[in-house]
Amino acid sequence: MDSPRPEVKESRQGMEAYTGFQTSLEGKLTFQGVLRLNGRFSGTIESKEGTLIVGKEATIDANILVHIAVVSGEVRGNIQATHRVELHPTARVFGDLIAPVMTVDAGARLNGNFTVWPKDHPGSRPINSQPPPFIAPT
Repeated sequence: MDSPRPEVKESRQGMEAYTGFQTSLEGKLTFQGVLRLNGRFSGTIESKEGTLIVGKEATIDANILVHIAVVSGEVRGNIQATHRVELHPTARVFGDLIAPVMTVDAGARLNGNFTVWPKDHPGSRPINSQPPPFIAPT
């Protein structure tokens, strides 16, 4: 039987970067370590070894390429993780997911495709850097 995953708390401990609820950023974001976004971001996000945490109040309009993605808020764009993607109950993702490991909690919403590939599989190619077309939730 699988043990439950620890819940992501609102603590900044162990974080290299943290954005607040009223923060709004745009552009290309690269980082190392752990980044928690709680506000708005538009652009692209990349980190070969980093962990991106999307807080439950966050709205992200970006294609994302990271080591680990933990989503509790809204992402409009594709997410590719080299290690794993976690969608928590409040997650809303409008885009495709690619990762070797994926967990989706009850209540999470996904409007897109997901592909689970081993890291060394030839299909583990980078995802399209163009954002997907906007589809209004129903």
